[in-house]
Amino acid sequence: MQRLFLKLVLSSLLLLFSSIVSAQSSDLPTTLNTRTNLRSGPGVEWNIQGTYDGGTPIRLDGQAYEGSWVRGIVPDGNVGWVITTAVNISPEQASGLRGIWVDEPFSLPAPAGGSAPAPAQPQKPEAPQQAPAAQPPASAPQGGGIETTIAAQMNMRSAPNTSGAVITQLNGSETIRVSGRNPDSDWVFATLPDGTAGWLFAAYVYLSPERIEALPVVQGNVAPPPASAAPEENPPAAEAEAPPPAAPVVNTAPVSGFNLGGHVQGLSATTVSAMRRSGMTWVKKQFRYSGQDPTAAAGIINEAHGNGFRILIGIVGDAGSVNAPGYFEQFAAFLGGVAALGADGIEVWNEPNIDREWAAGSIDPARYTEMLRLAYNAIKGANSNTMVVSGAPAPTGFFGGCSGAGCDDDAFVRGMSAAGATRYMDCIGAHYNEGILSPRQTSGDPRGNSGHYSRYFWGMVNTYSSAVGGARPICFTELGFLSPSGFPPLPGAFAWAGDTSVAEQAQWIDEAVSLAAGSGRVRLLIIWNVDFTNYGSDPMAGYAMIRPDGSCPACDALAN
Repeated sequence: MQRLFLKLVLSSLLLLFSSIVSAQSSDLPTTLNTRTNLRSGPGVEWNIQGTYDGGTPIRLDGQAYEGSWVRGIVPDGNVGWVITTAVNISPEQASGLRGIWVDEPFSLPAPAGGSAPAPAQPQKPEAPQQAPAAQPPASAPQGGGIETTIAAQMNMRSAPNTSGAVITQLNGSETIRVSGRNPDSDWVFATLPDGTAGWLFAAYVYLSPERIEALPVVQGNVAPPPASAAPEENPPAAEAEAPPPAAPVVNTAPVSGFNLGGHVQGLSATTVSAMRRSGMTWVKKQFRYSGQDPTAAAGIINEAHGNGFRILIGIVGDAGSVNAPGYFEQFAAFLGGVAALGADGIEVWNEPNIDREWAAGSIDPARYTEMLRLAYNAIKGANSNTMVVSGAPAPTGFFGGCSGAGCDDDAFVRGMSAAGATRYMDCIGAHYNEGILSPRQTSGDPRGNSGHYSRYFWGMVNTYSSAVGGARPICFTELGFLSPSGFPPLPGAFAWAGDTSVAEQAQWIDEAVSLAAGSGRVRLLIIWNVDFTNYGSDPMAGYAMIRPDGSCPACDALAN
């Protein structure tokens, strides 16, 4: 009976998945609306494969998961990526394209018509030409305004959008006087000490949302700089581009539909060897933000890339500051700066559903979603290829729902979804680290509350996928199995794992990876953890793949 029930459930899920896929377009003929570069990947750092004039036919088969780039084929048979705003499609048509990864095979035939590609533009854009001091729009207030600073290097533009010409570039912490805003309050009109005036993306200006809303609405553009060669594409959201202190190390790890990585204490030769043997291409580290400059994370990024891994950085701020005016904007600006340094993925906060990581009494999925919105715009504006992962909640049924004191994770992720969080993430973050059974099992946990979804791998997958209506894949930013083998007995709070052997740990990790890779619903799985050695009240080393004797049975299981 149980097998029959599972077959019926799986059949229903397959039908649902098929209906979702069929609703997404995989063949959309259109044309380019401007002269633009066709690139080998979804971002301006990818190689230019050709430059094509406006009016060139292009046949699209999908979009990058952040929605800023689409892939297609032009009449000469060249396949590549263009920024979404360069093609003649509506936002609804763009969102209807299926999400694809960069290495997914292309199968559409080339469209007819069009001309030969124009000569390719330089790989990197020239520095913007300095414009004469621009005059404010006709309706801009003369004089007055609010004196403040900016959070990161950014462009000042002639219009309140990224299509506006670059008037000049500002350095981080530069003083400005803000005197107006656009109707949506996402751009502000500002003047520099030398009289140069233009538009700045509001997320990187140190002003609270309330103060921005209080500014008068300004209509109109300012004089653009002199015309120059065909400009490079700009990401369609925020403007911050904080450069690293030295040339960044380029990542070389492959990207595929499912990715495997590990959370590490450090990238020693032993750890790197174990990860490579296990087939991992991603590494995760956590960073605690306490007011630093984004370049504080440059070493983490370059070390991972230098060892051939992509890097997911879990960035957590100060729980006690989440209610301080302007803190979300400050935190988002920092994340944008880290993205500009080349981070491949950023997890926005950690376990925001419990008071260990969020201010007690104010835990709220909608409030977290507001932080996620600002963070997403900042990250994508700085680096459209950085994957944004929502902060994984702590899996728990302790609270019996959701309140300011704390939320069960299923209630929290449903609340996020209701607040629109799927618009501000590429992947929904999840943690699964309390299993004491094979991840293939869906019942039989010997502990109390044995039917709770968080006891089971499939319980977590189904709960999180359902919470977002299947609209986003799952990223397990922590998945592990605790074994005390080789260590003293586990502390009382973790005694539930006292009977788990290292052999079981290795087998279950291998099974979880296989199930996730074949599910079609998991984009990234980070094993918690690879090499931690601290074993105390929080026995992190008990989760480690590399055991006290230096062996790594889980590595062997994954390698086979």
